[in-house]
Amino acid sequence: MGGLGSHVRALASNRWLVLAASILTQACSGVGYAFGSYSPIVKSTLGYNQNQISRLGVAKDIGDNVGILAGTLCDYLPTWGLFVCGAALNLVGYGWLWLIVTAQVPPPPFWVVCVIILMATNGETFFNTAALMSCVKSFPHHRGGTVGILKGFTGLSGAIFTQLYASFFYPDQAKFIFLVAVGPFMVGICLMFVVRPIPLTDTSSARADDMKFNFIYSVCLLIAAYLMGVIIVNDVFDVSQLASMWFAFVLLFLLALPLGVPLFQILVIHPKKKKRSIPSDAENAGGDPKAAPLLDESDEQAPEVFRSSSSMDLVEFSEMEDEAAKPDVSERVRRRRLQKASTELLKAVAEGAVKTKRRKGPRRGENFTVAQTLVKADFWLLFFTFVCGSGSGLTVIDNLGQMGESQGYADARVFVSLIGIWSFLGRIGAGWASEIVARKMVLPRPVILAASETVMAIGHLMFAMAWPGSMYIASLLVGFGHGTHWSVVPATASELFGLKNFGSLYNILTMALPTGTLVFSGLIAGPIYDREAAKQHADAPLVQTGENDELLQCMGAVCFRLTFFIMTGVCLVGVWLNLILIKRTTGVYQTLYGKQDESKPASPSPGPSNLAVVTEEA
Repeated sequence: MGGLGSHVRALASNRWLVLAASILTQACSGVGYAFGSYSPIVKSTLGYNQNQISRLGVAKDIGDNVGILAGTLCDYLPTWGLFVCGAALNLVGYGWLWLIVTAQVPPPPFWVVCVIILMATNGETFFNTAALMSCVKSFPHHRGGTVGILKGFTGLSGAIFTQLYASFFYPDQAKFIFLVAVGPFMVGICLMFVVRPIPLTDTSSARADDMKFNFIYSVCLLIAAYLMGVIIVNDVFDVSQLASMWFAFVLLFLLALPLGVPLFQILVIHPKKKKRSIPSDAENAGGDPKAAPLLDESDEQAPEVFRSSSSMDLVEFSEMEDEAAKPDVSERVRRRRLQKASTELLKAVAEGAVKTKRRKGPRRGENFTVAQTLVKADFWLLFFTFVCGSGSGLTVIDNLGQMGESQGYADARVFVSLIGIWSFLGRIGAGWASEIVARKMVLPRPVILAASETVMAIGHLMFAMAWPGSMYIASLLVGFGHGTHWSVVPATASELFGLKNFGSLYNILTMALPTGTLVFSGLIAGPIYDREAAKQHADAPLVQTGENDELLQCMGAVCFRLTFFIMTGVCLVGVWLNLILIKRTTGVYQTLYGKQDESKPASPSPGPSNLAVVTEEA
């Protein structure tokens, strides 16, 4: 039992278990992306027109992305507390909506339904905040890849739940709402004590970590390819219910594969793993075990002014160090002089004798407060490029059901799944590519954003032109570009403004999505659709009142053509904003990653919070 207990304790403190559990959490925290799958039954049951459905989509996006409450509570609640809040909101909100759709409670006013959907999707922000905060702090040297993987599964959540619905509940659309009410609640409650920040204490090398991440990337690609194959099979062949259920079981097995990483590490590679001790300065310098370190381990929390020598006047200390390093002195004398030099320096720091360069506020690469971040131009450039890219992409996702109907497709669920899969691949691929761009090429991560919004502009243009089969290709391009933002934007924010207040800053940035959909979907897509529907049914007397929902259906590419011409222009504006941000932050990334020692590939690259002070103001 002792061996089993040690394995359990080691597994409980393994950061790869946190990542695997966070993947399962994120696979359930993006059910808002399935809005296009269940919005038709809400529209038909409650008698709403397309403009009202667009407003419900805006309410969904506000709840899904305005995580101010979650960002504030993350400073006061443990991660399990965030999970409890998120699970409760999800269950109450979607459960209430399910009762309304199944006529088990009287239909409330429209604004109440908006509040219900907002509350249901706001539970996702608690899951997102807990998972991202835990994993970014547990993997500070792989933050781009980590964010990409987690946000990738968030984007894939809609496709996962759509497949589970098709396997077990189709064609009862009301049960789809029941599924998204119960599923995330159960997963959140089961994993709430597993997902938490784990300090970087294991002895694995950077190469070993890269191999584990490559395995998880492979699992991600396998899941995406599998879902794509299932969609094609279901679309081409008449699949039996039993076969569809087996598809779902295989999908659940693939989702559990990342759990194999911590299990293999604990049970096979490191059955009795011990915490690695920090090597002394003497061992780093010459490998002499008798050489004493310049500072004791108790000085780990020494003031930052001591560790950041670039911001101090170290002339006196350097003279003492040179004196101690003379070859004609014994080893004992040299150690004593070095210790005396460090003691004198710390005493001078405490007394204020060491002069530091005064500067106004932190510089990019250091930890910013929320107030300091909100007055920086770089933050708002990042925010508005997020509005242009993900806001326009989410407008497509929210209206896919009606877009498919208007172009004559019998079942629009295939496009919901397709755009979810490609959003997933965009998040995974952009997280991996942004690490290469930032660390290897020493270029700003927004380079990836500029490229993705160019791709999205092409996709929106194809939606507008509505060529035969173009909806499949356009879903691919827009989904991929939309997903890219979710891995690159948070990683960029963490590099420019630090990790200390990352939870709050992340939730402020996600407000870009409801901002975009409020304008693009609520004020542009919905009214244009209803205007075109009114033109097609100009002779119907009930069109203006909306009492006859059938008369408000619009058919043809004209229903969304003007909307997507506008979205094309919006994405081009986003490209321009990214080019400005790239120009402003090129020097920052050169400072953060341009001076790394490439001769030591096995050592993890330092996070921006531990790097030298960036000399360029934000």
